[in-house]
Amino acid sequence: GVESVKPGDIHTVTLDRLMSNDGTTHLTVDMYRNKLKHPHIADTKKMVFIVDHNVPSDCPKTAASQKKMRDFAKENNIDFWEGKGVCHQIMMENYVCPGELIFGADSHTCSYGALGAFGTGVGCTDLLYGMVTGKSWVLVPETVKFNLVGKLPEGVYARDLILTIIGTIGANGCNYQVMEFTGEGAKTLSISERMVLCNMAVEAGAKTGIFEPDEKAIEYLEAHGRKPKALFKSDPDAVYAREYTFDLSKIRPVVAKPDFVDNLVPAEEVRGVKIDEAFLGSCNNGRIEDLRVGASIIKGKEGRCKKVRFLVVPASQTVYLQALKEGLIDAFMEAGAIVMNPNCSVCWGSCQGVIGENEVLISTGTRNFKGRAGHPSSKVYLGSAATVTASAIKGEIALASDL
Repeated sequence: GVESVKPGDIHTVTLDRLMSNDGTTHLTVDMYRNKLKHPHIADTKKMVFIVDHNVPSDCPKTAASQKKMRDFAKENNIDFWEGKGVCHQIMMENYVCPGELIFGADSHTCSYGALGAFGTGVGCTDLLYGMVTGKSWVLVPETVKFNLVGKLPEGVYARDLILTIIGTIGANGCNYQVMEFTGEGAKTLSISERMVLCNMAVEAGAKTGIFEPDEKAIEYLEAHGRKPKALFKSDPDAVYAREYTFDLSKIRPVVAKPDFVDNLVPAEEVRGVKIDEAFLGSCNNGRIEDLRVGASIIKGKEGRCKKVRFLVVPASQTVYLQALKEGLIDAFMEAGAIVMNPNCSVCWGSCQGVIGENEVLISTGTRNFKGRAGHPSSKVYLGSAATVTASAIKGEIALASDL
């Protein structure tokens, strides 16, 4: 091992896990088969393939690329998941351990920092190199410290917090840096809430987001039958590129306006904007806590989603089954929502709920770039599960407190 590392150093690293989804795996497989002289996989036990972007498949082209992935996984004895949920949720539920270094061929791999793992998104060429050699190189990033104090008020969510942070520091606020979330406020957040923060670190340009693994992380692992690889925490004399303090008690519901994640306003400023569709789901906000929030707002409001399409998409089958047990799915369906199978859905604007010309979507997804959810003239607003559900009921952007 190396005695010490500092930002700007370049090191060769051994990867603990590699994840690839149906966004690009077919390209990786093609390169593996056609470009390598001696193709082999360093350690198939470290590989996970997950079909989550277009599930079930939406056209013959998708079907072909997914078949390529399925066949390759079978041939090479690679863990393969299909229709079981969004890749990052599956990874968190079944694989990620504190102290691991994980490459995923998806930009939101930074989610794994919620458990104190270093997860980062890579392109399929880097993934292929890691797959074949078991190693990669990393330019050691600087770290930016986010000191969280206080506690989130009732009706305000981790989603509002991370949008507020990105709105404050900007979409390039942490380019190729690590966002480290720490302080007493950080300890109050559940693993699901920590995922919300780490997941969107990339929307501030960060290499990853990370929390120190504490009792909550250990409890989560134990509940999922796993043990940590290592429990890393920052040294008392750690040097940070910058430090910010956010008082959680002062966070309020916010909305990111089109077409940028940092185009942030207090939710009441866009109150009344007419919408065509609302989406509750994604690797950022499709967990059981989010569905509970949405269901508590919509419960008993039978047929209330008549004005717009409301898509509810659990992040994994585990979440879906839990939501069924708790009667949350009933509450959504009775109110007129469309409950979908676990997948990325309209967050990535592929096969479900794609929006048309000049249509407006309010979403708990990760991004609101131009054309992200459909037609280039369509618009995406980002808000919390509560704001999205309230908006679905009213047919216009609304706060839960308006109902």
